[in-house]
Amino acid sequence: MKTPTIKQDMLVMLIFSVVILTMPLWLEPLGANYPDLLQKFAIFGIFAVGYNILFGLTGYLSFGHAAFLGIGSYTAVWSLKLLTMNILPALLFSVLMSGLFALLIGFITLRRSGIYFSILTLAFAQMFYNLAYSVLTPITNGETGLQLARDDARVIDRLFSEAGEGLPSTDFFGLAMSGYSGFYICAVLLIIAFFISQRIFHSPFGTKLRAIKSNQTRMKYTGYSTRPYLLTAFVISGMYAGLAGGLMAATDPLAGAERMQWTASGEVVLMTILGGVGTLIGPLLGVGIIKYFENIFSALNEQALHQAFAFMPDWLANIMVFLTSPFVGEGWHLTLGALFVLIVVFLPGGIMQGIDLIKKRFSSPSKNSKTEHTSSEARLEKAPENGQ
Repeated sequence: MKTPTIKQDMLVMLIFSVVILTMPLWLEPLGANYPDLLQKFAIFGIFAVGYNILFGLTGYLSFGHAAFLGIGSYTAVWSLKLLTMNILPALLFSVLMSGLFALLIGFITLRRSGIYFSILTLAFAQMFYNLAYSVLTPITNGETGLQLARDDARVIDRLFSEAGEGLPSTDFFGLAMSGYSGFYICAVLLIIAFFISQRIFHSPFGTKLRAIKSNQTRMKYTGYSTRPYLLTAFVISGMYAGLAGGLMAATDPLAGAERMQWTASGEVVLMTILGGVGTLIGPLLGVGIIKYFENIFSALNEQALHQAFAFMPDWLANIMVFLTSPFVGEGWHLTLGALFVLIVVFLPGGIMQGIDLIKKRFSSPSKNSKTEHTSSEARLEKAPENGQ
């Protein structure tokens, strides 16, 4: 694999930053430019980018990353309750706490590989879910979830101002975490997270992780101990998940045990596979597709379908509505499932594989024809020699 140059990396970062920061503009025709959904795109983008460092580079499939998402959320809410409504300490503590738990869980689970590793991570995630739901209720508030209250300590805030009558809102040094300002804060953090991921992918450390994925046994024979590299990747990935969980609590100050369910871990696996495992942009494409289906496609109903097919004759429009209605609204999972099956069957490398195939098809036709011409000449020159 050819490592991109610094100029190429900077160009990718520039394009990526422009695309992310202009999302409210180019998502408007798709009806997906409202702040809450944009924040979800950015937050789950961070989650998927971090997960891809583990799964994409090492091939270790974790079904337990929702645990770090939940730990980050609970830590952030407790920081907001005890210290300040400024999200900076909350995010820092979320990342550190998730990294600490990732170190502990990774130290145990990485003693196994393959399906055994996946089952161990799933077991830990379900254990943390049950602890949060029913055992550690003084810390997590059980099924109700951990929420802010008017009489919270908020020690730092009360040092500088009087407590107001209502419940204060989260902010970042005066910038509200609601609306478009909240999205841009999440977007900047996504850009930073993507930059760090890019550096990891193109570093010697990333090369070693890919070598582990390719052939871990052979790497051990060359004298490398693979566990420290795997554990480092696991911890970094867990810290990304903690940051995503902290941002969830910052934009919506609530932490519930449902964020630790196995379905949340399965969702990030689907996002990564759908977009392209081991690619930088692929998981973000997967996030965009799944969150768009979940929030926009699921809102379509028969009335919207009738409007979409209004240009057809009534009898044909009714047939089209009858055929498509099971795939929208509450049936959006059916459409997503069908799409996932098609991509896995025909594009095992995800959407990014399809994009690469299109690029190869239409890029440098003259170069391709020159290569074919050269190979033809070589065959002709070899022909007499074979004849002799």
